[in-house]
Amino acid sequence: MRISALILAAWVTIASGLSGCVNEMAREALTLQPEALELRRIQTRRFETKDEHALLTASLEVLQDLGFSVDETEPDLGLIVASKNRDASSSGEMIGAFFIGAATDSEVTYNVEQKIRASVVTRHIGRSGTSVRVTFQRIVWNNLGEVSANESIEEQKLYQEFFAKLSTSVFLTAFDI
Repeated sequence: MRISALILAAWVTIASGLSGCVNEMAREALTLQPEALELRRIQTRRFETKDEHALLTASLEVLQDLGFSVDETEPDLGLIVASKNRDASSSGEMIGAFFIGAATDSEVTYNVEQKIRASVVTRHIGRSGTSVRVTFQRIVWNNLGEVSANESIEEQKLYQEFFAKLSTSVFLTAFDI
């Protein structure tokens, strides 16, 4: 009986120690890092309008102007998903792969194709505002058909270009120009 009490005490001690670690890990996992907050700031703009449908329509037109094809729209949820395919090959990479492959007599991979995806999400803020958040990602495939990169695009210039075009579109639409 005494051994059972010791085992029970040991389990309680271990479990309480682990729960403290889990709580600390959960807090860290749920805390946004400063870099993530900065990226979210770059990806989001507030517009002084309640007309979420007009913002979605203007966002859709901007994406099409940038060469994207619409994959999905859910106007009731304030969501647009679009994509475009682009060549991902680089002549330097292909030449390097050729020489490495010839020297080692092995198959070398190089990037050939990429898909750039854009997601737009709108949401009401307060009584008269709507926020628009756009994110860009890219998936790259190599010559063997394998995914060689799957990453978020964080280039500030891309987001600035999107929002500049969106602001112009919203302004011109508001004044029927």
